[in-house]
Amino acid sequence: MLLPPVIRASFFTQMALAQQVRLANPQPDYVAMQQAHPGGLMCPMDGIAVSFGRETTDFVLRHHELFSSAVDMPLGNVRPLIPLNIDPPKHSKYRKILDPLFSPKRMDEMEPDIAARANKFIDEFVADGECNFSEQFAEQFPSAVFLGLMGMPWDQLEMFLHLRDGILHPEKVDPAAEADFTVRFAVMNATGQEIYTYFNEQLDQREANPADDLLTHFITAEVDGDTMSREEVLDLCYLFLIAGLDTVSDSLTCLFAYLAQHPEQRQLIVDDPRVIPGAVEELLRWETPVPYGVPRVATQDVQLPNGTTLAEGTVVTVSYGGANIDPSEYPDGFDVRFDRDDNRHIAFGGGVHRCLGSHLARRELRIALAEWHRRIPQYGIKPGHEDLQFPLGLRHVKDLTLSWS
Repeated sequence: MLLPPVIRASFFTQMALAQQVRLANPQPDYVAMQQAHPGGLMCPMDGIAVSFGRETTDFVLRHHELFSSAVDMPLGNVRPLIPLNIDPPKHSKYRKILDPLFSPKRMDEMEPDIAARANKFIDEFVADGECNFSEQFAEQFPSAVFLGLMGMPWDQLEMFLHLRDGILHPEKVDPAAEADFTVRFAVMNATGQEIYTYFNEQLDQREANPADDLLTHFITAEVDGDTMSREEVLDLCYLFLIAGLDTVSDSLTCLFAYLAQHPEQRQLIVDDPRVIPGAVEELLRWETPVPYGVPRVATQDVQLPNGTTLAEGTVVTVSYGGANIDPSEYPDGFDVRFDRDDNRHIAFGGGVHRCLGSHLARRELRIALAEWHRRIPQYGIKPGHEDLQFPLGLRHVKDLTLSWS
């Protein structure tokens, strides 16, 4: 099967890096890649580049006019994902509508509901003394928050998890998708149609009976006197589902795996929950669960800050993980410090395409840490499950099993 150029580049880049960057302990390898390549820029094959260095990565992220995000990312979708694959100036139209919905003030209003949803899951296993954290909490909690955000009832949770897996983990729907790209894309495409159908029906209901939720806001919001078309709203909902349901799940597994293995750091949270905001920022920097950004394409020949020239059409992938450990930005980057000042990590990306949901993700992570450590302060990796598995893709721990007394 012939893959689109950007996906092909992304796939081969991941395969090449898998031989050089250990997913379980990538930080030393990130620095090694920076030292081995001028400016931290690796070119594994013609037309493909990967940036590990902070300076080059910042340059790519902040120059959207030189590196376009309007790329074909076939994730079961039939149109570009809004606003991920839209470049300025059109990109600004969508951010004007969306940014206020995810402001810190809006997150303050949602906090009680988010905390209640976290505790609902903890209630289900706290008395057992153990849980498969990945499956019983990390995968479900962010999806439950998404339900509340979109105004959906609890009984839709399993359906949303099914839609998420069909796009991001198609091997869960059909095991053959693990190794066969034809099967993989067939599952994704079929799931994509399910997503469009589901949200189309929901939007019809909101038009007939408006509610105080995001879907109603999407169909009524105006910028410069114009509302979004139905297709635009569907494309926005599509991205929200696949972006909002998985990245926080992955982050939770990485953060809790770290804390389970570092009891002295975990105790800092137990003793003084006020350190949680700093702990979240530092663990996002150290773990960087989204290790690489969406590939971008050079719109012309570009000279990078280190003097390297990239030819027009080069597909560039930036390593957030590498940038977050770069000694030029963090001379003490291997020290995990919850009291780190001026932590300029880019776990949420940078530039105009910086993660729209970063305030929501931060709030979910902070609340998860606060509620968990309030109720389960002493825990560790269950004996016999210490060999943590980090599959390819977004960095996450498969079947993280925790136990407590």
